[in-house]
Amino acid sequence: MSDAIKHECGIAMIRLRKPVQYYIDKYGSAAYPANRLYVLMQKQLNRGQDGAGVANIKIGTDPGTRYISRYRSIEPSAVNYIFDKINKKYKKAKKLGGHDALTDGAWLKENIAFTGEVWLGHLRYGTHGENSIETCHPFLKQNNWRSRNLVMAGNFNMTNVEELFSKLVQLGQHPKEKTDTVTVMEKIGHFLDEENQRIFDKYKHQYSNEQITHVIENELDVARILRRSCRDFDGGYTMAGMIGNGSSFVVRDPSGIRPAYYYADDEVVVVASEKPAIKSAFNIDFNSIQEIKPGHALVINKDGSYAESEILPAREKTSCSFERIYFSRGTDPAIYQERKDLGKALIPQILKAIDFDLKNTVFSYIPNTAETAFLGMIEGLEDYLSAKRREVFMDNKPHMGELEELLNFRPRVEKLVSKDVKLRTFITNDDDRDTMVANVYDTTYEVVKSGVDSLVVIDDSIVRGTTLEKSILTTLDKLNPKRIIIVSSAPQIRFPDCYGIDMSRMKEFIAFRAALALIKERNMDDLLDTVHESCLNQPNAYENFVKRIYEPFTNDEISEKVSQIVVSGGIKAEVKVIFQTVENLHKCIPKHTGDWYFTGDYPTTGGTRVVNRSFANFMEGKTVRAY
Repeated sequence: MSDAIKHECGIAMIRLRKPVQYYIDKYGSAAYPANRLYVLMQKQLNRGQDGAGVANIKIGTDPGTRYISRYRSIEPSAVNYIFDKINKKYKKAKKLGGHDALTDGAWLKENIAFTGEVWLGHLRYGTHGENSIETCHPFLKQNNWRSRNLVMAGNFNMTNVEELFSKLVQLGQHPKEKTDTVTVMEKIGHFLDEENQRIFDKYKHQYSNEQITHVIENELDVARILRRSCRDFDGGYTMAGMIGNGSSFVVRDPSGIRPAYYYADDEVVVVASEKPAIKSAFNIDFNSIQEIKPGHALVINKDGSYAESEILPAREKTSCSFERIYFSRGTDPAIYQERKDLGKALIPQILKAIDFDLKNTVFSYIPNTAETAFLGMIEGLEDYLSAKRREVFMDNKPHMGELEELLNFRPRVEKLVSKDVKLRTFITNDDDRDTMVANVYDTTYEVVKSGVDSLVVIDDSIVRGTTLEKSILTTLDKLNPKRIIIVSSAPQIRFPDCYGIDMSRMKEFIAFRAALALIKERNMDDLLDTVHESCLNQPNAYENFVKRIYEPFTNDEISEKVSQIVVSGGIKAEVKVIFQTVENLHKCIPKHTGDWYFTGDYPTTGGTRVVNRSFANFMEGKTVRAY
């Protein structure tokens, strides 16, 4: 994606289902779970590079033994930094207990941190606010009762933080922060405390307090805790938690907005945000990896038994389509094919834009994540050419040029755009700054026929259009092409996201700016005031009033205006921007239908409130986030 945006975080969880000694004996290393978690996190670095965290819980330790360990980091290579520190624990074991210590599971659990059975890792993308060690997951809620300790990490944004905060205050709490992470953990922590108290009250006349502690740990109903905690949540979420007794869970929102996958056998239960990470870490078949159902939680009990339990009634599944277009790793076979299909679906629009002149057109992509869509686009062109050859040879249709040329013709493919090292734009003069930005990308010279060739360059999506305007078009124009056609494998991004992606301000979207320009050209300014009034007068309405901004215009009109906006002074070539259609998006990605940033159809009421509030903020000149 040429317009870099921050997005969903990543989670990784491992629960060992056998004693620690089993893994030492079978795999020859006490670091077996740590190594597997390291792979899970490294394979999901695409999901978070602002920070990372790892927590570990030991099950069944004696009083006086530390059983929860946690490291967090905002270092540039946070995952490596954390696991280097964990590795030092194993070196310490060898120094303290001698060479045999590393093969003694019981001794390791008693003496060395990060040798427990339950592991939780998190990769952070800070979409809003500061980036500090305190904002890194996992978060920890401590208590002297083991079964009241809670460690949590997640990939989520809540749209109703104010409401959740108020409910905590009504419960008698005094939360230290008004953030969704703290609010969510305190809410679950409250009902964890109540569950502990419920079981205590049930047995207080039958056992001593010391005995009841063990009864509570064995009878804790995690699904019940989550049902009571999550009923007020509005947002997209995958939340993972570990309880001090060794129980753990991963719960997913009822619309399945945020992803979560798991694999289980008699040795481990493992959860991650992406399937390829599990595949790589455990070398298993993709078909063995399951998706946690929307509205469900995968609950792993203290004894290692596990099950999916319904927490909230599932709604229509609207999984985030951006996961498939861009965010998730393309090594997932289904995602790889979907991205190719997105590129292929654009062929009719591309052929029309170049006047079907393939001979004088060069095809490329904007590095590097658009490469798969590019491969699909080229496959689509090959299919088109094959169909044309069949028409000539099978149906005797007329053709231009020599038959041999028709047989041998292939689309012209070149790598035209390369991203250079990150240049610092520290010069204060605006003109100089723009010049520096324009040099972030470099191009391949002498492969384009000057003044003759059209360039078709595909990108994953176009959000703000800033990089396109400041860098890419300027770079491509140096080749002196006749036309530059920028193709987005995603539709026009028209509405803010509120479920995890850093896209919350209306004015930043190039499609919104295009609609505003059309409104101004056609003297329709009263439309903005009417929509603004509706947003203010009906703040809790279920209707997305902002849709009205786009209704007077066709998709092509918006695209044409985008093409004009991104052309800065000095660009000599004709420029055209093409977007994927929503219809083709759903054909290519039929099982992940979340498209609210394209259509404005939000899966929760909180999302609709956010988009209306976001537009009101725009009209009032406010730059704050709308949730």
